[in-house]
Amino acid sequence: MAGRIYLSPPHMSGAELSLVQQAFAENWVAPAGPHLAQFEEHFCAYTGAPYAVALVSGTAALHLALMGVGVQRGDEVMVSTLTFAGSVNPIHYLGALPVFIDSEPRFWNMDPNLLEDALKTRARRGKLPRAVLPVHLYGQAADMDPIRAMCAHYGVPIIEDAAESLGSRYRGEHPGTLGTAGVFSFNGNKIITTSGGGMLVSGDQRLVEVARKLATQAREPVPHYEHQEIGYNYRLSNILAAIGCAQLQVIEERVQRKRAIHAVYQAQLGALPGLTFQEEAPYGRHTRWLTVLRVDAAQFGMDREQIRLHLEAHNIESRPVWKPMHCQPVFQDYEVVGGQVAESLFRDGLCLPSGTALTEDQLALVTGLVRRLHSHPAVAFLRAR
Repeated sequence: MAGRIYLSPPHMSGAELSLVQQAFAENWVAPAGPHLAQFEEHFCAYTGAPYAVALVSGTAALHLALMGVGVQRGDEVMVSTLTFAGSVNPIHYLGALPVFIDSEPRFWNMDPNLLEDALKTRARRGKLPRAVLPVHLYGQAADMDPIRAMCAHYGVPIIEDAAESLGSRYRGEHPGTLGTAGVFSFNGNKIITTSGGGMLVSGDQRLVEVARKLATQAREPVPHYEHQEIGYNYRLSNILAAIGCAQLQVIEERVQRKRAIHAVYQAQLGALPGLTFQEEAPYGRHTRWLTVLRVDAAQFGMDREQIRLHLEAHNIESRPVWKPMHCQPVFQDYEVVGGQVAESLFRDGLCLPSGTALTEDQLALVTGLVRRLHSHPAVAFLRAR
């Protein structure tokens, strides 16, 4: 059997090794070194974020961002339900309570209308959430204008989870730079990677500097070890930052390749009955970090799980759309506003292999398997019933 085709594996540019070797040659292995500062500087230059601090993960960045806007035990945080657990776990770290907001059906991100309803309800009760946390899903920005307008009206800070959307655009701006703070991930499956890492950005210099301090065990600036508050070991290493510097140089190439891969899937599979792709919103640029389709089982003749298992049988990794957080056993007792759209996307949605090193032959194999599956006599029989 041929080598496995993964969903979204790391893709090195070739420049990473020289920068890592430079860090070793100059002995910037520990503590923080020049590549770390350079990575933050270059990230700000690319995104337009005024301030940034590089951390060990997007989850760590989100934890510190929530602390930065004052989230405490018992507070509510309104968050997209269609997301990965890393968007919600830091809310629990602080003893706060997630309120899950459903997706809007067209572009799949947080539904501004449902958010407005939830905010109005809280305003009438006299207890607003401490933060709103929209997730920019699969490389597509949420519709931030109405979300920002509502949050400004009620005085609620926005923390953007842009872990999946580096390189996308919202009306010409970078998601993650549109709220009080934004977080990014450089996990191994993201559009660029440091093998593991994250970034917290904000226009609030104090928020970023407090996060920087907390990320280094909250050490006070004195010669001895002095601690006046609890801190965390969240700072990114200089070695990983060196990888990030090289990866950031090719971010636009990676975006264009992701979009080209999606275009092939769209051309080869888009006309098949029962298959539809996540639509690109007219207000921005979708990176197509992952190409995601919906499967209407009645029209196609098989459901998304049968397609996934068929690809797996040929050593090809695909994956269901995120299982909504309100459906997760660990979060099932928390409030959800709506939920049916996210549930249907999980039921019908499938993420296809989208790595930027995917070859044309590999793409042809994936699309060919799906096309042949659709034309199989047994599938045609099921469609006809």
